[in-house]
Amino acid sequence: MTAATRIVTIDGRFAMHRGGHLESPVQAYETWGKLNAARDNAILIFSGLSPSAHAASSEDDPSAGWWEDMIGSGLPLDTDRFYVIAANSLGSCFGSTGPASVNPVTGEIYRLDFPVLSLEDVAEAAYRVVRHLGIEQLHAVVGCSMGGMSGLAYCVRHPEATRSFVSISSATRALPFSIAVRSLQREMIRSDPKWLHGSYDRSDPPLTGQRLARKLGMITYRSPQEWEVRFGRERVTDQARPGDKFKIDFSVESYLQNHAEKFSGAFDANCYLYLSRASDLFDLAEHGGSLEAGFRRLALDRALVIGVATDILFPIHQQRELADGLSGVCKDTELVELNCIKGHDSFLVEMDAFRPVICDFFE
Repeated sequence: MTAATRIVTIDGRFAMHRGGHLESPVQAYETWGKLNAARDNAILIFSGLSPSAHAASSEDDPSAGWWEDMIGSGLPLDTDRFYVIAANSLGSCFGSTGPASVNPVTGEIYRLDFPVLSLEDVAEAAYRVVRHLGIEQLHAVVGCSMGGMSGLAYCVRHPEATRSFVSISSATRALPFSIAVRSLQREMIRSDPKWLHGSYDRSDPPLTGQRLARKLGMITYRSPQEWEVRFGRERVTDQARPGDKFKIDFSVESYLQNHAEKFSGAFDANCYLYLSRASDLFDLAEHGGSLEAGFRRLALDRALVIGVATDILFPIHQQRELADGLSGVCKDTELVELNCIKGHDSFLVEMDAFRPVICDFFE
């Protein structure tokens, strides 16, 4: 957690969407800007799978956040106008209760005793933060990637709790391709001998499995077009160990290795498994029996759907499906298709494309 991170304790029994419960879980969040007297200028952000609540720098923590170029004075999420809240996902390892937390009932780390996690649980824990802050209705919910599905869960569970919704590179549910990729990532971690059925030594976690999972993830987060333009068949110049017949030869291999090394030690393996599966489990159609019924449960004034043509994890046809469904219940729905080359990760790295769209929406 950062110096700016705050914690809310959800007192009592917190019922989980797919069964089981947590006793007095905690939820981590950060804020920027000021809540106005009417308490109607708040924007809630849901992140993708791996970020913390530290979406932007602040006086309490000047380090750059994961959406640094989007939140602040004069930026699309303008802190001169809005009170911006970023909630760390329930089930994560950055302050919110998750599999790496201590179960207050047993005094032991939850590990695989943690109940099945759903994005509805992520949404509900964030809703408790919003109510803790004295906010009855948000100006907007913004969700990126997995966070877009969490945001959709928030809107469908509490339809009067927000006026508008912004979905970025997300969907109503995961495609078979995305489920297959995440299933393989989870198998990589669980196949690591050090995983020990979730009971690994936290000082010696299943890093090999995590590195492999991260590499596979990075391949889906970016686009084949970017790999070709950025790396081509460029070779690395590092000297490998003598006799290593399978050394890293290509720059793209080195890139994947570096990203895997940075991620693996920073994120708890069990938390990753739970959040990954929660992404697969979410389906708007479960809220009413069909997608149409799920959309009819929404009560939005405005909606914005942003997709990227090169995104293979949440492809553009899913953005069109989401926008079509939203437009059936919210006339002021806009779909923006961006031709960014960096695939699913574009919302994190191609700010020049995303800033004008989001700025226009909030103007």
